[in-house]
Amino acid sequence: MFSKRIGIDLGTVNILVHEKGRGIVLQEPSVVAISVNDNRIMSVGNEALEMLGRAPNTIEVARPMRDGVIADYVVTEAMLRYFITKVAGRMPFFRPEVMISVPAGVTSVESRAVQDAAVQAGAREAFLVPEPMAAAMGAGMPVGTPSGNMVVNMGGGTSEAAVISLHGIVTSGSVRVGGHRIDEAIAGYVRRKYNLMIGERTAEMIKVEIGSALPMDTILTVEVRGRDQVAGTPKTIEISSDEVTEAIIEPLQTIVGVAKEVLEETPPELVSDVIDRGMVMTGGGAMLRNMDRLLTQETGVPCYVAENPIACTALGAGKALENYQLIRRTLPAI
Repeated sequence: MFSKRIGIDLGTVNILVHEKGRGIVLQEPSVVAISVNDNRIMSVGNEALEMLGRAPNTIEVARPMRDGVIADYVVTEAMLRYFITKVAGRMPFFRPEVMISVPAGVTSVESRAVQDAAVQAGAREAFLVPEPMAAAMGAGMPVGTPSGNMVVNMGGGTSEAAVISLHGIVTSGSVRVGGHRIDEAIAGYVRRKYNLMIGERTAEMIKVEIGSALPMDTILTVEVRGRDQVAGTPKTIEISSDEVTEAIIEPLQTIVGVAKEVLEETPPELVSDVIDRGMVMTGGGAMLRNMDRLLTQETGVPCYVAENPIACTALGAGKALENYQLIRRTLPAI
């Protein structure tokens, strides 16, 4: 009754925390800086992100989540403890109840690892909800009705598509391709075409500033600085939005392929609902220019971007915890 109720979107790139009655209370990168000498965690979140690609040999900066699942259990637990403490306080009299979103395609072992990490990090009880379900609830879709609601959630490590009806996932598909893979595709393209080595954060900056899923009428350009592969000296080039579109075509086609597969597997009655209502895009990848147009073009189904795509999964995790008794029967067993 008195414990805090927290919904967590445990993403590969960002962690968002929703608290009942307060909304989104925290949004920080899921990055941890560790001292190599004594294996001690030095900083978490924004502070650790500042060190990414810039830290000396004595500091290892890592993302403990990879492709939406735990890659390093101990570091993930420490990171969760940091975020739960930040929201619930250092010594809460009542430990919080936590609902964490996990990708729809995870195994029971991966699910159990997330649940155990949350309990070890200070949660009284930890429940799990599939990311597409949380994203659809956070986007305000009528998931409790007997009609087809399609959501495409593009995160940092995974992209998922699902059709939801009566609080349950009817069909879903998941690929471990997301914003992170798009950044890698941009960095690889710049390396091949210009012999220029760029870091993860520079590739992300290019994606945010001029990235587009389809060629744009007005071509945008940005200056990129990096290290020349041949000479080993610093070098500056200019890259255009059309080049970025060319660079990221492969990961985007993989994401489109998942949406098509889900539509192929959906029962005819629900497909007709999806065609009427359209599909909703959530997650950070939904903010890529013209991504909605690309999905509409490739699937023939109208596509819309949710109001606050990045926050949808965390909002939905909070709603799922509030309505846990209602949706419990449809959640996958661990």
